[in-house]
Amino acid sequence: MKIEVLGTGCAKCKSLLKNVEKAVAELGVSAEVVKVDSIQEIMDRGVMMTPALYIDGKSMMAGRTATVEEIKRMLQK
Repeated sequence: MKIEVLGTGCAKCKSLLKNVEKAVAELGVSAEVVKVDSIQEIMDRGVMMTPALYIDGKSMMAGRTATVEEIKRMLQK
């Protein structure tokens, strides 16, 4: 599983990354967590608001920070 957090480094982006790492650890799933901070790559994906969360290439949410519980639900689908 590949989880990508898209964002340029704002407080919300850092918070989302922390929540993703915590959710992965709590579930014990095997996942590669990647921080994407290239503005060009973010724009190429059509993301208008950061942070954004992608799981296995699929956009799961954008424009806000998901809670650990929300991320866990996304990962279990």
